[in-house]
Amino acid sequence: MEVITPTTELEAINEMLRSIGESPVNSVENSGVVDAVTARQTLRSVSRRVQQKGWKWNTDEGEVLSPSIPDGFLYLPVNCLRVDTSGPSAGIDVVQRGNRLYDRMDRTYVFKDPVTVTMVVGLKWDELPEPARQYIFLAAARQFQENTVGSETLSTFNRRDEAMAWAALVEAEAENADYNILSDSWGVARVLKRTGTTVVGVIE
Repeated sequence: MEVITPTTELEAINEMLRSIGESPVNSVENSGVVDAVTARQTLRSVSRRVQQKGWKWNTDEGEVLSPSIPDGFLYLPVNCLRVDTSGPSAGIDVVQRGNRLYDRMDRTYVFKDPVTVTMVVGLKWDELPEPARQYIFLAAARQFQENTVGSETLSTFNRRDEAMAWAALVEAEAENADYNILSDSWGVARVLKRTGTTVVGVIE
């Protein structure tokens, strides 16, 4: 029996190539196909924008950052897309500047004590849940197709698939976060607000 596995990055790229009538590739690096390289760049760009919204699967809550020695800086990981103080540190007004936290109130990068934060991180393709992969590659395929071919007919078709994938992604988010529309309707509203949901979630 065939085992169904999550969509690989190469499969997503080949679907994007198919949307403009290009043949699939076995490897982006060794293919010599410019469109394949462009497709991967588009896929990763859309992935970054989708992940930046912040989902349960890429949000780390209660992370404690300790000042480095000897400068006292709070360094952030290279894949940090968004960060804010939380828990016991919620009252500290910080922003991300480069790879460090900056205290806006005291106008300094130097911290004396550890700070608790909630952090949205960028995940590699293989770390994404399947609903996220599906939405990201469909949104990227539509954008890639519009930029490369510019067919209004194909764009309409892709937007329909994209909207369905968005709905599935938001539904999976609500289920994973244990939101109950009957007993915890405010939670559903919160996730829809956090993920930027409108009637149709489309990445422009």
